[in-house]
Amino acid sequence: MAVMKSLTTHIGGYPRIGAQRELKWALEKYWSSKITRDELEQTASELRQRHWQEQQGAGLSFVTTNDFSFYDQVLDTACVFGIVPERFGLSNTAVSLDDYFSLARGNKDHAALALTKWFNTNYHYLVPEISEKIDFTLNPDHILIPIREAIELGHNPKPVLIGPVTLLSLSRPARGSQINPLSRLPELLPHYAKLLQEIKAEGVEWIQIDEPILSCDLSPEQHKALASAYDYLSNTGTRPNILLASYYGKIANNLNRTLTLPVEGFHIDAVSAPEDICTAARYLPEGKVLSIGIVDAQNIWINDLNQSRATIEQVASRVPKELIWIGTSCSLQHVPHQLDSENHLDANILNWLAFAKEKLNEVSLLSRLFNDDHEESRFAHNATLIESRKTAAGSYVDSVRQRVSTELPKITLKRTAFETRQKSQREQLKLPLLPTTTIGSFPQTSEIRQARAKFRKGGLSHAQYQSFLQQKTKECIEHQEKLGLDVLVHGEFERNDMVEYFAEGLEGFAVTEFGWVQSYGSRCTKPPIIWGDVHRPKAITLDWIRYAQSLTNKPVKGMLTGTTTILQWSFIRTDIPRIEVSQQIALALRDEVLDLEASGTKIIQLDEAALREGLPLRKDEQAAYLEESCHSFLISTSGVEDSTQIHTHMCYSQFDAIFDTIIDLDADVISIETTRNRMALLDVFQQKNYPNEIGPGVWDIHSPRVPSVEEISDLIQRALQHIPAERLWINPDCGLKTRAWPETIASLKHLVQATLSARANLSEKFVSH
Repeated sequence: MAVMKSLTTHIGGYPRIGAQRELKWALEKYWSSKITRDELEQTASELRQRHWQEQQGAGLSFVTTNDFSFYDQVLDTACVFGIVPERFGLSNTAVSLDDYFSLARGNKDHAALALTKWFNTNYHYLVPEISEKIDFTLNPDHILIPIREAIELGHNPKPVLIGPVTLLSLSRPARGSQINPLSRLPELLPHYAKLLQEIKAEGVEWIQIDEPILSCDLSPEQHKALASAYDYLSNTGTRPNILLASYYGKIANNLNRTLTLPVEGFHIDAVSAPEDICTAARYLPEGKVLSIGIVDAQNIWINDLNQSRATIEQVASRVPKELIWIGTSCSLQHVPHQLDSENHLDANILNWLAFAKEKLNEVSLLSRLFNDDHEESRFAHNATLIESRKTAAGSYVDSVRQRVSTELPKITLKRTAFETRQKSQREQLKLPLLPTTTIGSFPQTSEIRQARAKFRKGGLSHAQYQSFLQQKTKECIEHQEKLGLDVLVHGEFERNDMVEYFAEGLEGFAVTEFGWVQSYGSRCTKPPIIWGDVHRPKAITLDWIRYAQSLTNKPVKGMLTGTTTILQWSFIRTDIPRIEVSQQIALALRDEVLDLEASGTKIIQLDEAALREGLPLRKDEQAAYLEESCHSFLISTSGVEDSTQIHTHMCYSQFDAIFDTIIDLDADVISIETTRNRMALLDVFQQKNYPNEIGPGVWDIHSPRVPSVEEISDLIQRALQHIPAERLWINPDCGLKTRAWPETIASLKHLVQATLSARANLSEKFVSH
C-alpha cells in the first residue's frame, strides 16, 4: 500500500523579535543613532531568514512571510495602502522608515497614533486614522521584497495579510472627521486587488488573508462589507489562492456566511472554538481547503496530540485529506521563541512546555497522522506527559483548595458607601484639590538592569543589591518631593516586571529566563507560567513600601498587580477551570493588601491594566468573565478600613463594554490612559455618571516627547469638562519604566506646573480637597 504524503502544514506567523530579542536591541540602537538604517535592515533580514529556516527545518509546507514588522503589522498594512494621517504632513506614496517610526512613536510636533489592544491579546496595535481626504495608494515593497528573499533561498512563501474589513473596522476617524472608516472600503479594494496580482507575479501560490473581525459580533454593515470585499477580490484577474483566516475566538453564527465567501480555503481556530472546526468540516463547500488551527499559539503547553488526532480524524471523515491543512491557531507571535535557552526551569515543567519553535514540530508531527510512520510512540509519551501535569507535587495543594472552599464564602465583598469612605480618606490624607501622582514605576535604567543581572549571576551579594535598590528608591522619593507631587510611589526598582515580580513571590508560578513576547514596538514582556495551585508563603511588597514611607511624610502608595492582570499576562494552566486559578490569586493578594494596611499604608493600588483586553470578543461570553474579574478584585480589596484608599489603573482600553464592571469594582480612585484620544474616553465616564474619583492620563508615556505645560493644561481643562474638580486626579497615562530620567523629570515638572495653574483658576470653594 502506498504511503500517503503528509498533510499540508503552515503557521499563522512567527515571533519576530528574535530568540535573544535581537530586533528590540537593534531598534533601540537605531532610535538612539547608535547604528545605521542599513545595519537595522541587516538585522531584520537575518531574523527573517533564520525564522524561515526554522520553519523549513521543521518540515512545514510553507514559510510565512509578511509576519515580520519593525513595530506593528497593522501600521505596516496601513502604510502599504497609503493610510497616513494628514496631520503628519507626510507623503503616503513612499513612507520612509523614519516617517514610519514617527507615526508609531510620535515626534516633537505630532503625537503618535493611538495604541490599543489587539483583540483579546496582550499585543498592542497602532490605530490607523481614516478621513474623507486620504487617497489610498499601493506601496507593495514591504510585502514583495521578503517574498523574493524567501524564494531566492529556496522556500515556498505564503504571505499573510490583514484583510480589508478588519483593517477598516479597527481604524478610527481622523481628528475632525466624522467618517465611518468602513465606508471607504470600495476605494480601498482596487489596491488590495492590485497587490494580489503583484504577489501572484512573484510566483506565490497561496496568500493568507486574516479577518479576525469574524470572531466578533458583526454589524449588518460588516457582513455586507465582507461579502462585497471577497466578491471583488475573487474576481481579481490573476491572483494567488486565498486562505481566509480567523482566530482569537469562535466564528459561530458568522460561520455559515463565511463559508459562502468565494475564496479557496478557510483557516479556523480550533483551540478557541473547537466546535467551529466540526461545523466547518460538515458544511465546507466542495473543493475548498480547510486549515485546522489545532496547535495553540497563545499558550505554552505541549499539544495534547491524542486529542488533536481525534479532531483531525473527525474532520478527515468529511473532508478529503488532500484538502486538510494543519496549522497553529493564530500567529505564534504571542508565545516565546524557543525552549533551548531555558536552563533553570524544573525538569518536569520543561517537559510540559512548547514555545514557538517546538510548536513547529508539533504541527509537523500532526501532519503525519495518516502516514505509516506517524510515530505512535510519540503519541504515547505525550499522553504520559499530559497526565503528569495533573499529578505533579504542587499541582494540587490541599490547604489552598480548602481555603477557597471554606474561607471564600465567608468574605463580605461589599464595602461601605463611597461617600462615607471618601470623607474618611479626605480627613486622613488631607490632599489638595487635583492631587498629583504617578502610576507606579520609574525609569529602569541600564544601571538598574545591569545591577539586577549582576546580582542574579552572583556578582553582587544580597546585601549589596538591597543597598543599591534602597539608594535608588531614596533618590526616587527625593525626585518626587522636589517636583512637588502629592502622592508618591517607591519606583519599583526591585521589580523586573509588574507580573513576574509577584510570580516570583507566589507558589504555583514558574519564571523563564528568555520567554520574551512582544507587546508593541521594542517593548517585550516575559509572562510567567502558572502551573500549580497559587498561594503566598510570605509578604511580597511590605518591606519596600515601609522603607519608602520612612523617607517622606507624604503618602506612598502600596503597589500591587491585580488578579485579572496577573492571569492575562501569564501563561495560565489549562488543567483546572480559570475561575479556580483566579480565586487562588485573589486570596493571596488579599493577604498582601491587609498586611500593607496593617503596616500603615494609607493608599493601596491594584493595577488591572489588562481587564479590558481579556474581555471575550463575543457578548454572550462577556458577563461570566466580567463577574469573575470583579469578584477577584473585591476578594482582594474588600477587607480594608474605610480610611484606606484603594486605587486601580487601566490602560489601552475602550471602556464602554466594561463600564458597569468598573463601577462594581468600587475602587476609590481609577487612573486611565486618555492622552492619545485627548480625553475622549471620559465621555462614557460622564454619560454614565461615574461616582468615584478618577485620574485621566495627561502625558503619553509611550512616546519619548516631552509634553508642554500648555498641552497638559489643555488636557486638564478638557478633563474638567467631564469630571468635577473635587473628584479629579492628575497623573501620566501609565508607568514610567520605559522612559529615561531627563524626559521623566521634564514631563512631571510640566505636569505639576499645569496642575498648580489649574488649581489657581478653580473656585475658592475647592481650596481644600
